[in-house]
Order: sequence, then C-alpha cells, then structure tokens
Amino acid sequence: MEALVTAFVAAGIGEWGDKTQLLVAVLVARSGRPVTVLLALFLAAAISSGAAAFAGALIAPSITIRAMTLMVALALLSAGLTGLVRRKPPSSGSGRAPLFIAALLLCLAAEMGDRTQFLTFALSGRFGTPSLAAAGATAGIVGAALPAALLASRFETTLPVRGLRLAGAILFLIIGFVTAVSALRLT
Repeated sequence: MEALVTAFVAAGIGEWGDKTQLLVAVLVARSGRPVTVLLALFLAAAISSGAAAFAGALIAPSITIRAMTLMVALALLSAGLTGLVRRKPPSSGSGRAPLFIAALLLCLAAEMGDRTQFLTFALSGRFGTPSLAAAGATAGIVGAALPAALLASRFETTLPVRGLRLAGAILFLIIGFVTAVSALRLT
C-alpha cells in the first residue's frame, strides 16, 4: 500500500504544470472532448508507469537497499530541479489523426523519460511492488490532469499553475535531501 500512496502523491505533485497536464488542457480546448482525451491519457499513463515500474522491479534485486534509497533521493531531487524550469504549452499536433490516437501518442511521448516516470521507477524498486507503484502513478497523472481537462483554455489563467509547480519543486527538493541523508545513514 505504501508504494501505491507514495507513487500517487509523487505523480500528482510532479505533474502540476508539467507538459502532460498542459497538453491535456490544449487538446481539450481544441477538441471540446475531455472524456476522449482523459481516456487516452489514462492509457498512456498506464503504459508509461507500467514500463517504469517493471524496470524498477527488475533492477531492485541487484542493488542494496541503501543504493535504492539513494536512487529514490536522486529521483526526488531531479523532480525538484526540473520543477524549477518553466514549461510552455506543447503543440497539439496537426489535427489529421483521430483525437484518441493523437492524444494517446502525444501523452505517451510527453510521459516518456519524464520525472514522474523516474519517480515511479525508483519507488517500484524501493518498495518492491511494481503493480502498486504503477497504479499509484497512473492515478496521480490522471488526477493531476482532471483540472486541466475541466478548465481547458482557462486552465492557466484560473489556477496558479506556476506557483503550484514551484511549491511542488521545493517540496521534492526538501524530501529528496532528507531521503538522501537518511540513505547515507543506513548501515
């Protein structure tokens, strides 16, 4: 259960103001079909989180608990640092592909190599429950995208996206530092 909740919270915080959330707002504003975009996002998030969790579970047995805890700290610090970088809304594509396919591919591309994927990888390895880490991360990604889907073009003007992104980045940096210090004290 710890992996589920931790991955959910980490993904939920990590996705605020991130390219996937902004992409969802752009796609919904352009198409007016939030359910289709959210279904495509759900599938993309499940694929991305599942791959990351599976990879984390594969590597976990080959490294020590200290190294895995340091990897979690590194993932948190990395998420904090990348959270300090300002994001601009991504392009929504050409409009030639069906919306579901376009949204799936764009969201999948936005999630690949993302800080949420790195966090899911590390948390899956640390807790040893890849299915729960993947489910938590998927729910966190979709949960963070709900306001973007509901508000669409008003998303960035209605919510303090930049402030929330900075607050999340600072939180990740603090927790990452504490986790690193804790990992270095393990015997």
